Amino acid sequence: MLPSSPATLLRNVLRILVPLSVVITAHLYLYPVFQRCAFPLPNESAHGVDPGGRWDAFVETARLHVPWADRSQNVANASDMRTRLAPFRLLALGDPQLEGDTSIPNAHGASFPHLHHIIEHITFRSEHESLRERVRQSLHNLVDFWLEDIPNTLESIRKRVDLFGNDFYLAHIYRSVRWWAVPTHVSVLGDLLGSQWIEDDEFEKRADRYWNRVVRGGERVPDGLALYPADEYDLAGYLGGVANNETEAWTRRIINVAGNHDIGYAGDINDERLGRFERLFGKVNYELRFEMPPSALSPAGAASIFDEESNPHSTRLLPELRIVNLNDMNLDTPALSGDIQDATYGFINAVINTASAVEYQGHFTLLLTHVPLFKPEGVCVDPPHFSFHEHDGTLQEQNQLSADASRGFLEGIFGMHGNKDAPGQGRGRPGVILNGHDHEGCDTFHYINQQHGASAGERSWEAMPWTPARDGGVVGRPGQPGIREITVRSMMGDFGGNAGLLSIWFDEGDWEWKTEFATCALGRQHVWWAVHILDFATVFGVFVYLVLVGLKVVGLDLDKWPTIEREGVAKKAETLAQGAKPTANGTANEPKALG
Repeated sequence: MLPSSPATLLRNVLRILVPLSVVITAHLYLYPVFQRCAFPLPNESAHGVDPGGRWDAFVETARLHVPWADRSQNVANASDMRTRLAPFRLLALGDPQLEGDTSIPNAHGASFPHLHHIIEHITFRSEHESLRERVRQSLHNLVDFWLEDIPNTLESIRKRVDLFGNDFYLAHIYRSVRWWAVPTHVSVLGDLLGSQWIEDDEFEKRADRYWNRVVRGGERVPDGLALYPADEYDLAGYLGGVANNETEAWTRRIINVAGNHDIGYAGDINDERLGRFERLFGKVNYELRFEMPPSALSPAGAASIFDEESNPHSTRLLPELRIVNLNDMNLDTPALSGDIQDATYGFINAVINTASAVEYQGHFTLLLTHVPLFKPEGVCVDPPHFSFHEHDGTLQEQNQLSADASRGFLEGIFGMHGNKDAPGQGRGRPGVILNGHDHEGCDTFHYINQQHGASAGERSWEAMPWTPARDGGVVGRPGQPGIREITVRSMMGDFGGNAGLLSIWFDEGDWEWKTEFATCALGRQHVWWAVHILDFATVFGVFVYLVLVGLKVVGLDLDKWPTIEREGVAKKAETLAQGAKPTANGTANEPKALG
């Protein structure tokens, strides 16, 4: 059977490639839509984000993209606090870990160094005067050229392409989820970069890739808004009821948390590493306060707020959300720099001293850190791990905080206590902890049982997975104060390209803030690569087909080559069939063989 023309064959292939590319590309670029990703709705379910609640949240999110919808809801739910969207919606991204020259074999050298040595030997430019030695070294270099230079160069090319694509893979997650889910705030929970040991020039290159590729259009939190805790403070913005340029700006600002690959563990942190991070990504310790104005509350709710003159007996404060960005990399000891560690503990003390009294309601603390709190083995994927430098004994690595440092968080920042006779019956301040570091992710409930048989000072903190704690009635049980800690699964491709969606809203009936969390995962990076490779092949195929059609229009019809070939074969077959014919002189012509 004779082959089809190139244009016909290509046209048949494109009939499959074009619709396939359109479908899978649409799914990739609209994956938050197809997966029904959305921020949980306020009061959707007493038991978390159930399937029905997720569908309702998806519908409410879709309404934001209807052309005639009120666009002010995209910013901070500003038009009406009674709308179903939470006024604070945080897009939480964990551990992008941008790699660079440390992962490229020949990043700081020539591609084929042994080939250069061979050329030096045969051109008599090497240091060896003996011909025998020059030949011997050339043979060694020839072997190394094949077994080292070529594999290293190929691996370097592959890694450079991989890093380039990985930047846009991470950018695709940030851009797609931010467009669809419409967060009011964004945070990256540490390990922005892939190594704390890189030089300053490489650090700046990776920072440039971070800002101009991964979170393109994002901005660091201005130093003027990243404030040190104080009794008299300026607000960073409003939640609900007020829409202005400042609330719109918060949708672009990135709250960057310092991680161990950014500044190092306690045994690595010094002034240089800390300084370059703060210069390019923002401060490592600061707070942000967002207030809900009285206009966003009902008249009865606004009238019930504490006031020294008009309502001195009320325990209700004006609703306020406090975000604490804390560098917890050097809370445990021994630390390389005592001064930097003292500054961190000084910041924590300032957070505690400027918090509202535990007896009052209406304030909520969102604590952003990198290293998770201590949990016993079995709660998360990995058990606790600590290691120390041999040369000076300082802390080299940890996957969790120590039990003592964790207790300081729970009893200090959140004011919880094992003694029910403590202020506020030891219930503490409401809040939630968000962090990264554990690439697998974990959702935990930390609590202390005030009814335990031991004395109040000896009662220890316990931890269990969030879902069984919530469904088993551990959460909210009287005499058992606790707090939720969400460790966001990494957004790296090997962990599924995850993004966290945290909703926080104010319940006026209970006069307290409430929260719920959901996830949205793109999938492994191989899917992203496969789709774009197929798209490239499809576009190239369409281009070639158009070229073939264009050639036909100008008279160079390549489609005729099979027809011409068939005509030539037919003529030769006819000659064979006729056999020998008499000529004018009575002789016969012998049939000629084809070819």
